[in-house]
Amino acid sequence: METWRLFIIVAGAIVLLFMLVIRLKLHAFLALLMISVLVGALTGMPLMDILKSIQDGMGSVLGFIGVVVGIGAIFGEVLQASGGAESLSRALLRHFGEKRSSWAMMTTGFIIAIPVFLDVGFIILVPMTYALARKTGRSLLYYAIPLLAGLAVTHAFIPPTPGPIAVAQLIEAPLGWVILLGFAAGLPTAIVAGPLFGRYIAGKIHVDPPPDAADEQATSADERDLPYFWWVIALIGLPLVLILLNTVVDMALKEEWIRPTATATACQFLGHPFIALLLATLLSLYVLGTRRGYRADQLLALANRSLAPAGLIILVTGAGGVFKQILWTARSARRSQGWSPARTSPSSCWPLCLPPSSVSRRAPRPSP
Repeated sequence: METWRLFIIVAGAIVLLFMLVIRLKLHAFLALLMISVLVGALTGMPLMDILKSIQDGMGSVLGFIGVVVGIGAIFGEVLQASGGAESLSRALLRHFGEKRSSWAMMTTGFIIAIPVFLDVGFIILVPMTYALARKTGRSLLYYAIPLLAGLAVTHAFIPPTPGPIAVAQLIEAPLGWVILLGFAAGLPTAIVAGPLFGRYIAGKIHVDPPPDAADEQATSADERDLPYFWWVIALIGLPLVLILLNTVVDMALKEEWIRPTATATACQFLGHPFIALLLATLLSLYVLGTRRGYRADQLLALANRSLAPAGLIILVTGAGGVFKQILWTARSARRSQGWSPARTSPSSCWPLCLPPSSVSRRAPRPSP
């Protein structure tokens, strides 16, 4: 019965969270904090334990996610500002050819969304779908759906985007395994939801591309001096390879396939997400920035601009960590200390209105 009560409280809290964010337009950060406090109160947690859980939940999540998302945001901003995303997409379009250009758009979205946020990647690449639709006369959906499928799948499945990192941190999963399984599950999903579905829906619905602005943006992109394609691939792949190396070495040490050596320690250090992303970001600042004529103040402006949206993501993710910590504390306390919704008085559901003594367990009445 206690488990069902906790389940009902959590389910109701999630519904209320959606109402606060969608209907009342309350910021997700504030809504998550409010819901976390409410769940703690309804499960009978002492007031001071709720405050401690908020601090612990925020700190435990941001200690890892804040660093990874912050570095990844700078990396992605340098990549898109230097034209790396456009260089990648144009090279893939040449390789796949016009007949398989929908597959090129899916592949481009899949790769670009690894370091670049989904909305930024879409803004950069959508003019190419307009140009392709005009050139071939096909429905815009034939090219836009594969692009969105590649962007969305990678954004949801593969680190260092915030969602997969948060999930890996919360369930304590090795990031290398998250990358491997993300590719294994994400690539088939992108193929089905992208080129295959795009071909089907484009045959049912014809959408013309918007006029004017798209052509100007595509033309201006043609005139730019874009980075070398293989440099872009190397920079995106470097942190992934290092993180996977870290996972392999960790597994080999755990299974005692290899002995702890200085080489193994170096692989673990270089493959940690902090170091792997830091190396890739520093290289991108030099290869895509300094070597291509960017001044130090311009690179600093890029970094500052990238951290504005990253800060929002970090705070909302931290608030999600608070919600997780509240649930974990309530569950652990129920087992070790014996308090729970079923064992507290009804007034314990409203500790903000009543003194703390009202949440103590009632002693059974003596039998007559």
